[in-house]
Amino acid sequence: MPVDDDDASSPPPPQYDLLCAEDAGAAFLDAVAATTIASSTCTAEYGGGECCSGAGGEDRSAASIAELIGGEAEYSPRSDYPDRLRSRSIDPAARAESVSWILKVQEYYGFLPLTAYLAVNYMDRFLSLRHLPDQGWAMQLLAVACLSLAAKMEETLVPSLLDLQQVECTRYVFEPQTICRMELLVLTALNWRLRSITPFTFIDFFACKVDPRGKHTRYLIARATQMVLATIHDIEFLDHCPSSMAAAAVLCATGETPSLASLNPELAVNWCIGLAEEGISSCYQLMQQLVIGNVQRSAAAAAAVNLFSDEGLSCNSSSPPPAKRRKRSPPGT
Repeated sequence: MPVDDDDASSPPPPQYDLLCAEDAGAAFLDAVAATTIASSTCTAEYGGGECCSGAGGEDRSAASIAELIGGEAEYSPRSDYPDRLRSRSIDPAARAESVSWILKVQEYYGFLPLTAYLAVNYMDRFLSLRHLPDQGWAMQLLAVACLSLAAKMEETLVPSLLDLQQVECTRYVFEPQTICRMELLVLTALNWRLRSITPFTFIDFFACKVDPRGKHTRYLIARATQMVLATIHDIEFLDHCPSSMAAAAVLCATGETPSLASLNPELAVNWCIGLAEEGISSCYQLMQQLVIGNVQRSAAAAAAVNLFSDEGLSCNSSSPPPAKRRKRSPPGT
């Protein structure tokens, strides 16, 4: 799928439109998502009260979540995509570089975690369906286009396409017309289905299941969100569906909250119809390894900083200051 920069000056096709012409199935998904948000969002997040508004509301939420679990595979990359990354038929290093850039832009502009996750989701889905030229500019252009689309879907204030590319020193800077053309290619490949089902679709509901009174719900949601965002670098998590990732993240967050009862994947399956214990358990183990690894790396970095600081203080107190270096004369003088 070559994209020619020489044609960057040509205007985008007339059918290009930021309003996604999604089909009736996607419209149904939006309705289900709206029901889920209305009935399962914890009121503790807004100042207290019971997390779930009665049995009737909880039943409706569970039914909506079950519907979403049933359709989540339609918004994931093809099943062979992780193996193609592992075998390097798709360059995993180029993907990792694009993910890092997306996260840096997300942090710089204060975008929602969902925006970054959607951008990577669009990129992975596109790469699982279409072939890109084996050139660095192609993957970078795809990352810019996917982040631009995700920002337009979720953010109220979206920087210009040129500003978006200035956050990190990139090898290529694309004209807005070129990015718009790439956006259209992505939209076409994804059948304009941008309202993806992600782990964030389920986190609030699962947190309510763990903490129905809402005392720790805000922490559980925030911590689970951090964990999910930390997984998008790792291609091993591409084997897991969004609901399993959300359940695993909430379980990990619960394990860090001493006042909450300890839970396991076997109990988490009862949160909703459609959850698979094997998928949750496997993802939970991966996520625990990720969290432990991050903690160990942070501790090692802190120890290194302290050691360097102590050595510096010791050196300054016991050693004379280094001699000034004599400025060398230019050659021929």
